[in-house]
Order: sequence, then structure tokens, then C-alpha cells
Amino acid sequence: MQHPNYPCQTLVAATLEGEAPNKKTPYLSLSNFYFFYYASLGALLPYWTLYLESLEFTVLQISQLMAVFLATKIIAPSIWGWLADFTGQPVRVIRWGGALSVLFFGLVFIDRGFVSLFVMMASFSFFRNAILPQMEVITLSHLRHQLTRYSQIRLWGSVGFMLAVMALGLVIDLFSVTLLPAIILFLLVGLWLSTLLISEPASLNCREGQGGLLKLIMTPNILVFFIVGFLMQLSHGPYYTFFSIYMDELGYNKSLIGMLWNLGVLAEIGVFWVMHRLMSAFSARSILLVSLLLSVIRWGLIGFHAESLVLLLLAQVFHAASFASFHAVCIHFVYLAFPRQYEGQGQALYVSVSFGGGGALGAILAGVAWRDGGAQASFGSAAVVCALAFLIAFIWLRFPAHRAGEANDVG
Repeated sequence: MQHPNYPCQTLVAATLEGEAPNKKTPYLSLSNFYFFYYASLGALLPYWTLYLESLEFTVLQISQLMAVFLATKIIAPSIWGWLADFTGQPVRVIRWGGALSVLFFGLVFIDRGFVSLFVMMASFSFFRNAILPQMEVITLSHLRHQLTRYSQIRLWGSVGFMLAVMALGLVIDLFSVTLLPAIILFLLVGLWLSTLLISEPASLNCREGQGGLLKLIMTPNILVFFIVGFLMQLSHGPYYTFFSIYMDELGYNKSLIGMLWNLGVLAEIGVFWVMHRLMSAFSARSILLVSLLLSVIRWGLIGFHAESLVLLLLAQVFHAASFASFHAVCIHFVYLAFPRQYEGQGQALYVSVSFGGGGALGAILAGVAWRDGGAQASFGSAAVVCALAFLIAFIWLRFPAHRAGEANDVG
């Protein structure tokens, strides 16, 4: 049962129904959080595998360590969401999550053996991966009727990611990748400090829907949606786990590798910026199918033509499709397919199944493919997985024409 004082995940719908806006939005404190959260991700995602490689771990060990980082997304959001509901103090929960992230990441300085790092990655990521969904709810609660300002706040997350990627590429080139843990710890401390500046939002009363969620999830169209989302994130396994290592093997310097990551983020920002226009001009289903096709091409270009910088740049621009446009229409699907009382649980399931389950399995399978066949086998398999997702979506997936509970037809 939802705690009556917690701004639950149906917040957007509630605020649009007439809640009074906050007198003042804490723009700076909210932006600080997103900046440090994504800056720490910008340090982790492109360079952590290079650090693990410097410790002489095998590709399978690296893939397992990255998999556990992603696997905590399967359970952490739900557990921490329940804790925030139960206590009615989501900001305090977020602050504890930030503090424990710092504490457990600090274990990296005690022992760098595989088992120790596995425990560190599991515990650290359990707390770090759980706080963002709670923060999204708090941000929207503060914005209330100023929901259009969300992009102005979230933008600082992308800025933090890009600056971290660029700066660390230079630092690693000039000095050593061994500095990475200390830099990540510094950013995590910044993240924790930013949570201390966040104020508790005004309370909203939310009611939990009665029954029917499992029955809703088991409907064929929604099952197909989760399968497609799972496969899409599974296909990202080679990219998130071995892209930096692969580029390093091809002779690209760390600064250029960072720029390649940033190009993908810039393409992502561009698509998010115009997404409302794209969805006005094209159906959400068409955008999803095109996103899947472009993702097939992207993984093929990286796996078989990465020696060509021009084609590699094109592949990174396609991040706009493999993440941004695909993710945007998936959020839209959940909004349409899940009635208001289940919207938050639908979004949590989407994150858990796709980014958690698909991402973790993708990292493990990428390691196996990389060991047996190298980059071509790994990224080639990703392209095949995306092609399968396209076929499944093309044949079976339909987007509801209206929100569930308001109309029954799909289109």
C-alpha cells in the first residue's frame, strides 16, 4: 500500500488534475543532483572496463563485473521505492542511498581482487541505481505545473556526463587509468552532498489500485513490449561493456574514445529536444521500428567497420535511435498501456526488465561472444538480436490508441 505522505509514481497525472504549484522550484539543487549523478556515470561507463583491464582481469571477468552493476537495476528500484513509500521520507532515503554508495565504492581501495570487486560493484550499484527513480518523482513533485521545465533540469545531467567523459579521457591519456577510482569517489561524494540540498516536496495523496496488475502484464501485447525492450537492451551489452576496450585495441586514444561517447550523448540530447515534433509527425510504432532498424545498422558498423572513423562517427550518431527515440516511445507505450493506478509500477517493470535483465544478460553474453569470436562476433550478435526484436515488434506489437481505462482499441 502506498504511504499517504509519499508522492507516488502517478504524480504527473495527479498534478495535472489541479494540484497547486510550488511557490518556488529548487532549480539549482535539483540540477546539482542530475549533474553529479550522470557525471559519475560518465566516469564509470566508458572507462571502468579499461580500469578493470589494467588489473588484468579476463574478458569474462570484466563482463561479469559489469553485469552485476546492471543486474541490481532489476530489484533495487522496487525495494527502494517500497522503502520510500513505507517511511514516507523519500528525500531521506535518497540521502542514505548516496551516502552508502560512497561507503561501498570505497571498498575498491581496500582490495582489488575479483571477488572483492564483485561485492563492491554489487553493493555500490544497489544503492546508486535505486536513487534515480525516486529522484525523478521528487523532481516532478517540485515542478508540479511547471513540468515543461523538467528538460531544463535534466539537461545538466547530460552536461555532467559529457564533461566527465571529456575530462577523464584527457586525464587518463596524460596520467594513468589508475586514477579513475579516486575520481569516481570524488564525484560520488559530490552526488551525496547534492542530496543534502534537496528539499522535501509537498505531499500528495495517492491511492494504490486494487488487483489486476498481473493480469494486465500477462496480456500478449504487453508481453511482446517487454520482450522487445529486453532484447534491445540485451543488444547493448557489447557496447556498454567492451566499446572502450575495442576502441583502445584499434589504436584510438582515450580522448577520442571520450569524444565518441560524447557524440552519442549529443545525438541523444538532440532527439529528446525534438521528440515531441517527431511524435506529432510519425506514429510511435513507426519510430520504434525505425529505431530498431538503425540499431541493427549501428552494431554492424561498430563490429565490422570500426577502423573507419567516418563510419564509426555515423554509428555513434545512431545512438539517437538505439537509446533516445526508442526509450522515449517506450515510456509513451507504458503511459498508454498501464492505467493511472499502475503507471508507476509499469515504468518500474520497464526499467527492471529492459535495463536490468536485458542489460545484465547482455553484458555476460557479450563477454562469451568476445572471448570466442572477438568484436565481430560480439557486435554481430547484437545486430542479430536487434533484428529479432524488429521482427517481433513488426509482427505483434501495437501501441494503444488511447490510455488504458479510457478506451480499449489499439493502433
